Amino acid sequence: MPIEAHTGSNLARQKTGRPSATPLEALTPPPWVTLAPSTTSPTREPGKAPSPGPNTRRVLAELQGLIQTLHYSGRTAEAYGYWVGRFLGFYRGRDAAEMGADEIRCFLSQLAVTERVSAATQNQALCALLFLYRRVLGRDLERIQDIERAKAPRRLPLVLTRREVDATLQAMSGVPGLVCWLLYGAGLRLLEALSLRVKDVDFEHNELTVRDGKGAKDRVTLLPERVKQRLQRHIEQVRFVHQQDLAAGHGRAPLPRALAEKHANAAREWGWQYVFPASSFYTDRRTGLRHRHHLHETVVQKAMAVAVRVAQIGKPATPHTLRHSFATHLLEDGYDLRTIQELLGHSDVSTTMIYTHVRSAGRGVRSPADKL
Repeated sequence: MPIEAHTGSNLARQKTGRPSATPLEALTPPPWVTLAPSTTSPTREPGKAPSPGPNTRRVLAELQGLIQTLHYSGRTAEAYGYWVGRFLGFYRGRDAAEMGADEIRCFLSQLAVTERVSAATQNQALCALLFLYRRVLGRDLERIQDIERAKAPRRLPLVLTRREVDATLQAMSGVPGLVCWLLYGAGLRLLEALSLRVKDVDFEHNELTVRDGKGAKDRVTLLPERVKQRLQRHIEQVRFVHQQDLAAGHGRAPLPRALAEKHANAAREWGWQYVFPASSFYTDRRTGLRHRHHLHETVVQKAMAVAVRVAQIGKPATPHTLRHSFATHLLEDGYDLRTIQELLGHSDVSTTMIYTHVRSAGRGVRSPADKL
């Protein structure tokens, strides 16, 4: 079974023609961001982003330092850095300490009215700015009112029938197919599946351990018997590749920073290797070491998109749809909400209850048209 992968940076270049934003590059507003006009700012060439001033660089450095201290995920660090950079760029590098609720209100309203961002995007920007003022600058802002809010659509999750799930999975092969079997069979999020380490798979007890999932929580879920032997064969192939990497002087997998500094050799150990490794190496800018990261999520997303078309399913299904289907089908099989909540890793049972409404709405109700 081949180990397939694409790096995120190469994929972004193919799609947009410009380099993808790394966590460091996301600290400054990208050149395609339109900033607020200013009569006092110096003239600059059109299309060029202004260089971040000393105030902006200082604030962003403090932000990233605190995020690392609190062990937030890399994606949270990237998103918060991006929105704080956008906010400071919007006000032409003004000192963040001199601004407050009024400036935040204006910035967020501009996102909704002018740029027409989604409600989730606007809320993410608000969270980043509240983190900046409350945790980095140590200021309690007054209540931010009268924000032009982006309208949040109320949608039910998309769910496939059992027949549609089977047709989709049968149309997939290779590593992406195996990943999708785990998404449906264990109710994993896509990145949770791709981030699995060898030590997190327990074949004896048919269990998978999800480490540092959404909300920085660990949980145990089930390993589907249907894919057990296939996963064992895949891991044996991964072990062979790892041994070749070690012989060539490589064989490292990226580790959390604290663990990497405490146990320098852990990155080469078999148990810490990714179950679904990438096909190529990347170089860590901070340490200069070469690592083999996990498979990029877009590989699985593209493979499933093809499978949905081949199976002739008229629904916009994605890998996350398999997680929705896992929960709904367990409910249909009579499992209680609390059990499903634990398997999914939801903090609130009300989130799990959404899947109940997908199947229960209208069940048992006879249409007036049927009585004609």
